[in-house]
Amino acid sequence: MTTREVHATLQVPLEEQFSSHEQQSLANTFGMWVFLASELLFFGPLLFGYFYLRVHFPHESSLASRHTLMLAGTINTAVLLTGSLAVAVAGQAVRVDKRRLASTLLLAAAVLGLVFIAIKGFEYHKEFGEHLFPGAGFRPDDARTAAELHGMELFFLLYFTLTGLHALHLTIGIVACIAVGLKLRHPPQDKLHPGPGEDAVELTGLYWHFVDVVWVILYPLLYLVGRAGGL
Repeated sequence: MTTREVHATLQVPLEEQFSSHEQQSLANTFGMWVFLASELLFFGPLLFGYFYLRVHFPHESSLASRHTLMLAGTINTAVLLTGSLAVAVAGQAVRVDKRRLASTLLLAAAVLGLVFIAIKGFEYHKEFGEHLFPGAGFRPDDARTAAELHGMELFFLLYFTLTGLHALHLTIGIVACIAVGLKLRHPPQDKLHPGPGEDAVELTGLYWHFVDVVWVILYPLLYLVGRAGGL
């Protein structure tokens, strides 16, 4: 038995339906991938709606996109990518049994996630103040025709829905990082009460990277398209 297998035996309880820790780990990872695939059902139809909007209201979408805070979106992209780096390094740290380092990195990622949420909240506050929230009060100052008003309102409907849904998923990722990070700071008492091991960090990382990838897709679609004058 290798050192890693001994460590896995001591850290991860083997459920009765599995014949080995390797099989259990594979099942956990596969289950997370299935879950993440199902999460695409949330974003897929909304992204399809976005591309439909871009095809049928290209001018209006470009006008609306120029109201988004590109600097804030760019900073948030850097923040989230830095969080992903921290989560990835945490996965490597826990593999060599550096639990405290892995804990620190996961908690750092959670803090960066909170920074992202705070910046996004600032954006929302500005956009509400500029009457850009869809509804009876939607009044962008550069909408000259009813068609422009309608197209811009559809853009911001998708904008708030997509970014709000992303923020919800990020919040779940933040909670997961905090929970696993705090538990890693306490070594397992015994075999009957093991602490989280490599699997827990890996699954948390998979979820965080999914949230990151979604934002990397949303950032250019919502913040960059139309700013150079193209469609």
